[in-house]
Amino acid sequence: MQKIAVVTGASSGIGAEIARGLARKGWRCVLVARREDRLRALADETGGEIEVCDVGDREAVDATAARVLARHPLIHLLVNNAGIPGRANFLNADPAAIEDVIRVNYLGSVWCLRAFLPGLEAAAPADVVNIVSVAGDVAFPPSGPYSASKHAQLAFSRSIAAQLRPRRIRVHTVKPGFIETEGFPQSWLPRPMQRLVVGPEAVAAHVLASLEHGRGETSVPRYYGIAGRLQAFLPNTFARVLGFSRRAA
Repeated sequence: MQKIAVVTGASSGIGAEIARGLARKGWRCVLVARREDRLRALADETGGEIEVCDVGDREAVDATAARVLARHPLIHLLVNNAGIPGRANFLNADPAAIEDVIRVNYLGSVWCLRAFLPGLEAAAPADVVNIVSVAGDVAFPPSGPYSASKHAQLAFSRSIAAQLRPRRIRVHTVKPGFIETEGFPQSWLPRPMQRLVVGPEAVAAHVLASLEHGRGETSVPRYYGIAGRLQAFLPNTFARVLGFSRRAA
């Protein structure tokens, strides 16, 4: 029996690369995103199916899941990858932009899990991959709302990892660092930090390896995990350093 994966944010970047990798391994992917033209092109390439949906819209997610589950009662994998950038700060960002980044990056994962949970339970053992971010560990002032959305998504992912384990559903919490994609260009980074940027293919390969080996919560590349541990152990020092760097800039 062919395994079924639902991949959100599949129209480009990390989501598209994960779908390509799964398809090469024989999975049938249900590709979910807002841009129908991009989804159709990827579906033609990978032999997948498309569902046009804004994951931040709970009613739209429920309707999408109902259609998918009618075709595929067993969902072996849910990849919560959909996300939008939020390079703004809490003091002067557009309130609507703050709400949007929380709605898509955090609540989108919640609504998708709840909607597809019957299919995951029916297929158990099954897997959930949450594409979070190193920003879930490290709060970066120029992207405060984005960091907050990823902090929330990280807490959600850790919580359900414990809750779903008895139901034979593994949760893989993947925290990428600076990844160059269409939606998240990294040209704004200082030149020395450009060496830390990797492509979405690296994240997709990491996700496929995590599915194979059951890695749980990981950072990609792995060295980004150091920053999270430093902020956790030295939060006040981190705040002073980041505050000073912003004044100096």
